[in-house]
Amino acid sequence: MRVAFFGTPSWAVPVLDALNRHHQVVLVVTQPDKPKGRGLKPAPSPVAQYALEHGLPLLKPERLKGNEEFLETFRAASPEVAVTAAYGKILPKEVLEVPPYGFLNLHPSLLPKYRGPAPVPWALIRGEKETGVAIMKTEEGLDTGPLYALWRTEILPEEDAVALAERLRDKGIELLLKVLQDLPHLTPTPQEGEASYAPLLTKEEGRIRFGESAEAIYNRHRGVQPWPGSYFFHEGRRVKVLKMRPEPGQGEPGVVQAVDREGVLVGTGEGLIRLLEVQPEGRRPMPAADWARGYGVLPGTRLE
Repeated sequence: MRVAFFGTPSWAVPVLDALNRHHQVVLVVTQPDKPKGRGLKPAPSPVAQYALEHGLPLLKPERLKGNEEFLETFRAASPEVAVTAAYGKILPKEVLEVPPYGFLNLHPSLLPKYRGPAPVPWALIRGEKETGVAIMKTEEGLDTGPLYALWRTEILPEEDAVALAERLRDKGIELLLKVLQDLPHLTPTPQEGEASYAPLLTKEEGRIRFGESAEAIYNRHRGVQPWPGSYFFHEGRRVKVLKMRPEPGQGEPGVVQAVDREGVLVGTGEGLIRLLEVQPEGRRPMPAADWARGYGVLPGTRLE
């Protein structure tokens, strides 16, 4: 099929690559270049980079709504269908109406749960035991369209947001290719169940809430990878936590219970959390035990 692709981050590149191998990609649309690196020079998105390397027609519109020039180019590409994967902009009605088969969206959640831009982090933060990936027909509302395919899977105990998002994407690519193959004969079905929203993460979401249970702290830690990551404050300075694990036991929330070769054991609302690897502000990552020795962290020290 003649396919247009709308996507931006590196997570979306394998989706574009699969479309490029199995279909004719007539247009790639991505977010405008963003400042990057120490020099803050404008750099193309990972999707733009792929399109440039593979000689695919590429557009980076600042806005879509009321953008006649973009609309004309999109129409001229005459896509039969368009696919979105983490594009990052709302699609207006006039854009949605261009391809005869509309827009398909690869969304990593069990819609209608976790509509919005950060479904994988929030599924982990909220301690879900299962999640999935949907192929949805895009409508004007936010992730409200009917579904062509929905796949469920258990969330693995050690899986963080990076690993889970990649696993769901890879399964989503399989589903997407199958849907495209059968598209003229398929009718999508309306979403069923209670809807919830998954907003973009803020930096504050990474702060460890020691008053919560050790399990909830670990779930949040898995959900906030790679950004904003987990952190706490010690004597007013931010300390990132790169590795942790929940353990049985009890202790006052936020108070260090023990320091040993394995790490630093801290009390929580229920159970204990063991800090294994940390990164103090302006320093390299280090074993939590080394950090404790170097910064005078002893049983009774309060972390915030």
